[in-house]
Amino acid sequence: MTGRGRTGTGESRLPPGRMTEAEFRSLYEQLRNQRPWGSDDRRGALNYLTSAGTMAGAGEVRLGRAVSLAAPVEGRVTADDPEPARHQMKGPPAAEAGRGVAFGMDRIEMNIHGNADSHLDALCHVIFDGELYNGVPADTITESGATELSVGVAADGIVGRGVLLDVPRSRGVAWLDPGDHVTVDDLLAAERDQGVHVGRGDILLVRVGHRRRREERGPWDAAAARAGLHPEVMPLLAERQIAVLGGDGNNDTAPSLTDGVAFPVHVLAINALGVMLLDYLQFDDLVRICEETAHWTFLCVIAPLRLPTATGSPINPIAVL
Repeated sequence: MTGRGRTGTGESRLPPGRMTEAEFRSLYEQLRNQRPWGSDDRRGALNYLTSAGTMAGAGEVRLGRAVSLAAPVEGRVTADDPEPARHQMKGPPAAEAGRGVAFGMDRIEMNIHGNADSHLDALCHVIFDGELYNGVPADTITESGATELSVGVAADGIVGRGVLLDVPRSRGVAWLDPGDHVTVDDLLAAERDQGVHVGRGDILLVRVGHRRRREERGPWDAAAARAGLHPEVMPLLAERQIAVLGGDGNNDTAPSLTDGVAFPVHVLAINALGVMLLDYLQFDDLVRICEETAHWTFLCVIAPLRLPTATGSPINPIAVL
C-alpha cells in the first residue's frame, strides 16, 4: 500500500487505502496459519528472542547512555485521557512530622489500556471471534484475572536489540497527522534511510510523531483519530520474525482502515501472530541521540510489573546506547 492521507506539512496525498472485512479475514487466516509453534504455545513471538538475541542486543551499547521510552504519567483530564491515573499522596500528621521516623506514602490507580500512558498489551488483551491467541478460549479471562496468556509470560522482562524506524523523518515531515497511516513502503524507506534492517527477535519501534504533535498542539481525542500502521504491513513484520512491536501512538490507525473490524493491527499482531504491543511510547529523546550518532539500534529493556493475571502493564522501557 502506498496511499497516504495528509502529512504534518499540510501536503495532501492520496486517500488512505481501505481494506474490506473479507480481505482482512483472509489476511488474518494467512498470518494465523503460518505461526511456527504448536497449539500449546503461550509465548508467541517472544520465542524469537533467544539468549543469543539478548546478547546481540547488549552488543549494541556504545555510549553507555540510557534513555526512557515512556511518556510521563499525567494526572490531569485531557481529551485523550478522560480517566487519568490517580496519584494520591499521604504524609505524616503534622504532629508526628518532626519526631523520629515518618513516611510519605503514595497510591496510584491507572487505566492500563488508555490512550495516553505508555503500556504493554499482553497476549490475552485481544479477543477475536471469541478466541485469544492460539485458539485459547475467551472465557479464560475472568473477573479475578486471566488464567492464560497474561502479562506474567514476560515476568522476567524482555531484553533484546531495539530498532527505531522514524517514518516522519523519512517523509520529511514533523509527524503523521491523525488518520494517516504507515505503509510497507514507509518501513522499507526508513530502513534504507537509517541504514538498518529489522530481523529475527528484534524489538521494533515505529515512530509516527504522535507525541511530538501532542506536545506542540495539545492533546486531542486520539481514540477517534490517530496515525498508525496499515494492516498490510503485518505480513512483512511476520516475515522478519520480530519479537515485540511498539509505537508512540496506539499502533492502530483511527478511524480504522478495515471495514467492520476495529483495531485491525492489534488483532493481527496480538491475536494472529502472538506479538505483544507497546502503545503510546515517547521517542523524541531517543531520536536525538540516534541522529547524533547515526545509529538506530540499541539494547532495549522492557520490564512490565509482575501482574500474574493481568492483560497488560504500565511500562518504562529503557534504551541503552
